[in-house]
Parts: sequence; structure tokens; C-alpha cells
Amino acid sequence: QVQLVESGGGLVQPGGSLRLSCTASGIMFSIYTMGWYRQAPGKQRELVLTISSSGGTNAADSVRGRLNITRDNAKNTVYLQMGGLKPEDTARYYCNAYGTRVHWGLGTQVTVSS
Repeated sequence: QVQLVESGGGLVQPGGSLRLSCTASGIMFSIYTMGWYRQAPGKQRELVLTISSSGGTNAADSVRGRLNITRDNAKNTVYLQMGGLKPEDTARYYCNAYGTRVHWGLGTQVTVSS
């Protein structure tokens, strides 16, 4: 059974930082492209960042330079390092694994507010 479990969300003030983690089980993690997506209330789910099996990354323009994605294949974990957070970054953040199949986690909430 495939599981993607996100953690690390919470409430943070504007300009603050958070690190989200997503640990996968049930897949050959190292060959999957991993990604983070987010969905704000009333909006469609959107791409944040992806990282390929070879380490290449793709970022949405809105987060480039502020958010960064890394992966640790030994731990089956992908990270989203978030800095310079803005209120418009408030959303539920979902982990995604893209390979022979597509898998999603249940998400973790990030709220940026003073």
C-alpha cells in the first residue's frame, strides 16, 4: 500500500520559515519525481515545486527564490523549505509522487498570518 505522509505545517508570521516533510512508503522512491502542490480555499490545486529522480527541479514563478525542494532517497523523504512566507502562501500543501502511477498525500496546512 502506497502512503505519502506530510508533516511540518502550522501557523507562521509573514516573513517566517517552515520546513515541510513528506515520507513515502510502498513505492520505489528513488525513481519517482516528487512534488509539492498547494490548494488555497476556493482555488485550484497548483504546482509549487517538483524534483526529479536525478535532482532537477521545477518551480512555480510565485515561489522561485523563496521556497526550495530537496529529497533524501535514503530516507524516502522529500522536503519543502519555505522562507520569506507571505499571506498568499496560505494553503494546504500536498505531496505528490509521479512515476508509473501518481500518488498523493492528505496534505498539511500552512497558514501565514500575523
